Amino acid sequence: MKILNSSDWRSKAKSHSEKVLPWIEEFRFRRARGQVHPVADFLFTYYSFRPGQLTRWSPGIGFSLEEVDSTTQLGNFWKRDKNLVTLDLSLMGGRQKRTAFWIYELMKSITSRSGMYKCYGLHEWAMVYRVPTSKLRHSQFPLRLSPEMINHFLDQQRLCCSHYDAVRFFSPLARPKNISNPTFASRIAHEQPGCLHTNMDLYKWAYKMSPWISSEIISDAFLLAAKIRDLDMRASPYDLTSLGCDPVRIETVEGRNEYERVQRIFADEAELIRERLVEAVERVISHIDEGKI
Repeated sequence: MKILNSSDWRSKAKSHSEKVLPWIEEFRFRRARGQVHPVADFLFTYYSFRPGQLTRWSPGIGFSLEEVDSTTQLGNFWKRDKNLVTLDLSLMGGRQKRTAFWIYELMKSITSRSGMYKCYGLHEWAMVYRVPTSKLRHSQFPLRLSPEMINHFLDQQRLCCSHYDAVRFFSPLARPKNISNPTFASRIAHEQPGCLHTNMDLYKWAYKMSPWISSEIISDAFLLAAKIRDLDMRASPYDLTSLGCDPVRIETVEGRNEYERVQRIFADEAELIRERLVEAVERVISHIDEGKI
């Protein structure tokens, strides 16, 4: 058990908070004014980790903290022994224990595969394929191309989306065009490390292991998810220039090349975070008495 003195752990907690606070404050500012930002809001509306949870810091298991006046600032799952507070793994619920094993299996499965880099963000186009303009998810923003041009372009493409949570939002007419049919039950067999959504979801799998893993992993995964979401929507058929989002025109050869170039950069960044997440979850699993699950 490593002991962190007051200066050390407070510095780490402050650094973590400073990473994510600008995003949280902007989200709260927009929400208070009824404003919508389909790129940045996604991190707080699609993902279930609340802003207050995101700012809360934990070193993960294997650490004790000195001079903690109150564990309120740290949340639940902490126990006090004299002048030290430590995470109490006995308070971890059965559901989260099962989730730890599932996340570990998913992460190891993803790392065992080569990345695929020819999807070009067509999942966002498949979500608007032959859908009336009034029923689009982001109907408050115009499309870059006419619906007829979007439909024609998608008809010429090969859809190869491997991510269940993307495919399930395809329009009914676009779904049969995908070369595979990933489901919730089969996602472990489909997800691969080149996928934007797989790498964005590192944030989700990291926060589902809170507070048992280091919050630095969660905040780094969050910041990567923010960058990925930006590319995701800039490559979409929506015109988001009013938000300062210059389009990546994947309907052109140059745009597809640019998309793939950035996609590979994000995959490399995700690989490093995934390695840290696997190690952290593995430590949690090693402390779990499987007979109690």
